[in-house]
Amino acid sequence: MNRIHVTPSNVVSVGYDPGTQTLEVEFKNGYVYQYFDVPETIYDSMLNAESAGEFLINNIKGVYRYARV
Repeated sequence: MNRIHVTPSNVVSVGYDPGTQTLEVEFKNGYVYQYFDVPETIYDSMLNAESAGEFLINNIKGVYRYARV
């Protein structure tokens, strides 16, 4: 999955697959997580947020299923 670099944040890059509604997030520590069944509007909002990391904490974590890849 192609990811887009985001700043400033603990998040380095994010990618999205609209076919599976999978959001992929790469963190500064090198870990990559995939969040499942995420609407594309959430991905778009994350890209436009002042801080992708803060957006993740407030709108994605605890809401969507995820797995570390």
